[in-house]
Amino acid sequence: MIAGDPAVATAIDGSLARIRERAEGLGDGFGALAAAIGRAAHGGKRFRPALVTAAFEAFGGDESARPAVLSVAAAFELLHTAFVVHDDVIDHDTERRGVPNVGGEFRHRGRAAGADADGAATLGDAAAILAGDLLLHEAFRLVAMAPTDPATTERLLALVDDAIIVSAAGELADVENAVSSTFPSRDATLDTAFRKTAVYSFRAPLQAGAVLAGADGSALRVLGDLGGRLGLAFQLVDDLIGTFGTAEQTGRDSGPDLRETKRTPLIALARESAALPGVDAALARAATGPVAVREAQVVLADSGARERLAGLIAETLDAVRSGSRDDALPVRAGRLLRELADEIERRTP
Repeated sequence: MIAGDPAVATAIDGSLARIRERAEGLGDGFGALAAAIGRAAHGGKRFRPALVTAAFEAFGGDESARPAVLSVAAAFELLHTAFVVHDDVIDHDTERRGVPNVGGEFRHRGRAAGADADGAATLGDAAAILAGDLLLHEAFRLVAMAPTDPATTERLLALVDDAIIVSAAGELADVENAVSSTFPSRDATLDTAFRKTAVYSFRAPLQAGAVLAGADGSALRVLGDLGGRLGLAFQLVDDLIGTFGTAEQTGRDSGPDLRETKRTPLIALARESAALPGVDAALARAATGPVAVREAQVVLADSGARERLAGLIAETLDAVRSGSRDDALPVRAGRLLRELADEIERRTP
């Protein structure tokens, strides 16, 4: 993704330091939680804050608004970290990229204190939920206290509010789809993919940067539509990576979505094909090991679903490129959207 601003990293570090400072004197456990939050927020691509700063610049924002931009950009990274921490609880994951996540760290802490397996798991889940809650609070605090005028603050808070509510709806739908006895339709999986990622990862950060630059309502509407399309394409590429990507791309063994039996648009497309019986049989076996994962990958590719999803991604990105030339957008903003479309396309496995 686009390059980040080092000053945003400083703003993020400042917020994490504030959490650690507030934890002082509140017990060893809470201090350990603050430290674990810092590790959870460390590294990563940090493209969401980069979208805030890139949109601000593309809309010709005044340098005097830079402190507010940095605060809002940092907020979107902490919002993302909160969602990741909570998502690991939902998925019962105790590691991320090969190292213990917040829940995993506190499971170890519980066992070290003499807890049994159930007690350690309870502690791990509680710590991760609280860590995500603290990160959500800090994200809102950063936006609410950003040095800008009240009207702009209200608009920014509305964007964050929408991002959190829509993302929560998408996450719940994803879990409901996973546990249901019937497979969701293609349209249902596409709606879920959009809600889980598109709003908080693309639409809201881009619009936030534009709001801070003083963009008008027409530009924000066009930007919101195209940002949502970018976010959907990004998530659909992630679905391809989660099924066909390498271990380097996924940060885990190949095919994690198959091992976790996730019901993505890719699966919905495969189940629309004549290969349905073979698809269902391969998916049922996929959780048993790497050989079964590879067999499922072959079946899904042979069904035509991979090609059809890649075509949907290309169609969505082409719509962004076309819409980026709307007269409501500054030339630089249109160019930014096209660059983002190109970068998403390059991620496709």
